[in-house]
Amino acid sequence: MKSAPSYNLRDFIDLLKRAGELVEVAASVDPDQELAEIHRRVIAADGPALFFTNVKDSPYPVVTNLFGTVRRNDMAFGRRPIEFVEQTARLARELLPPSPKALWKARGMIGQGLRVGMKTTRRAPVIERVEKPAMLDTLPMTKSWPDDGGFFLTLPLVLTQSPLDATPNLGIYRMQRHDQQTLGLHMQIGKGGGFHYHVAEQRGENLPVTVFLGGPPALILSAIAPLPEGVPELLLASLLLGRRMAMGRHPLSPHRLVAEAEFALIGHAPPYARAPEGPFGDHYGYYSLEHDYPIFRCEAVLHRSDAIFPATVVGKPRQEDFYIGEYLQRLLKPLFPLVMPAVRDLWSYGETGFHALAAAVVHERYHREAMGAAFRILGEGQLSLTKFLLVTDQPRDLSDFRGLLEHLLARFRPETDLFVFANLSMDSLDYTGPEVNKGSKGVLLGLGEPVRELPGEWRDEPPDETFAPRVYCPGCLVLGGPPHKDQPDLAEQVARAPQLKDWPLVILCDRPKQATASDINFLWTVFMRFEPAADIHAARVKVKRNHVCYTGPIVIDARLKPWYPKELFVAPEIARRVEQRWREYFPAGGVEMGSSDLAHLSPVD
Repeated sequence: MKSAPSYNLRDFIDLLKRAGELVEVAASVDPDQELAEIHRRVIAADGPALFFTNVKDSPYPVVTNLFGTVRRNDMAFGRRPIEFVEQTARLARELLPPSPKALWKARGMIGQGLRVGMKTTRRAPVIERVEKPAMLDTLPMTKSWPDDGGFFLTLPLVLTQSPLDATPNLGIYRMQRHDQQTLGLHMQIGKGGGFHYHVAEQRGENLPVTVFLGGPPALILSAIAPLPEGVPELLLASLLLGRRMAMGRHPLSPHRLVAEAEFALIGHAPPYARAPEGPFGDHYGYYSLEHDYPIFRCEAVLHRSDAIFPATVVGKPRQEDFYIGEYLQRLLKPLFPLVMPAVRDLWSYGETGFHALAAAVVHERYHREAMGAAFRILGEGQLSLTKFLLVTDQPRDLSDFRGLLEHLLARFRPETDLFVFANLSMDSLDYTGPEVNKGSKGVLLGLGEPVRELPGEWRDEPPDETFAPRVYCPGCLVLGGPPHKDQPDLAEQVARAPQLKDWPLVILCDRPKQATASDINFLWTVFMRFEPAADIHAARVKVKRNHVCYTGPIVIDARLKPWYPKELFVAPEIARRVEQRWREYFPAGGVEMGSSDLAHLSPVD
């Protein structure tokens, strides 16, 4: 396997072809849902990257599923990023306190960091063709789900600069096409580009924006990475590449351009201009609803003469973004103890959209040091959007969620170890709270030695109005219940059922059989369908010294609520079309057709 990162998109595509990890689709494909359904079926079967050469109504080929397996992520980025981060973490430890011996030992790493940056080149393939005015309908933007509000850029690299000090930010914000020259800018709360737009808007100024498509895979990784505000993603991309990234110039652009990008969209975001954006079938497995967001006025499109259009598809886990997120966590793992010294390990669960659930191993050298680490996590950059945090002080494989939950429940004291914080911010894509961007957070501790023997079997009658009890893991019982709209207070009644007194955690959901079928299903069902302040119940609740003390069992009401957005399901006619045409797409065979419903959950009637 290649160990060096690919320098541009086509370099990576060639690498995948040679490794048998990419298949060309020559049959005509509609970007309106058909292309996305092919992608979903392939990724469900752990299939290859896809290169669509005949996309309806567009002259450009489309490539998707570039990062849809662990192996392809390793091929895209090579060993260098992980080695670089490991060396950085080791260097930081060795230089504290600094000494001549430590500096001499680290001279190679320091010199490498000083050499790497960006360089300006006269040969920038991205400026080979110029289209002015922009004609955005020629770009093969995709519509993934039947109720999506339109066609979207799904892998745009959005470059802005602070109006105050010109600090750059590169982020991936989905962009909906409104017309030939206008796109939406889905800048969520806590995002660097959104901060830049806020400053420009307060000054009544246009914010110059450049949108790149393609380029080095390391650029995509850098744009997603939760870097501290003010740390340039372009610089990180150069460091990960191990050489200075080439940047070009063009009179139409106020920014330097990523020379190896496939496309560069040049324009600006005007102040106080909004347009409805969405709905959009997102990685939470539901539609994010229509809301007003800033707009991007596209003045010109620059691109390679043989440009390739990169895209991705999001939906129920696990999709392509899941594998990118897991790679990023592996990459950043050595840095957690440096940034947050009391945190020994940290993991966010892609099955819950990453922000809905995280777990940490922390130090507990004195009473409640663990809560100090929890507060640090919940105050750190994009981690501050975490909805629920699980904390232990014992070394654990955090990716083994079932084992972790059993470990926590054996140690968890509900009277002192469960904290719920209301009236806080929430991820823009999470609609379990009372309003968009508003909700609550929870922290559950499982520290020290076990305090109970966990029940592992259910031999009793289920509480009234519930059905199909199933054990997910020792200590965690899953019950079915009628729709929330019919019995909204059922979770409170269940918490007081005497036959549940020995179970520290009970989940009330719509379909327990599906929810307990796999860890993916459990994580997605439970943590995508509850908000801590509204949906945590207990047998008894009292306030002591202004702390809310819960008496178990703790019941989480994870039933669908009437106000939740619609769950994502493929249109039946699209599913039939893809199934009927499968041999047209792949006449040589060898590409398995997986299920289009990755979470294996049926619609709730």
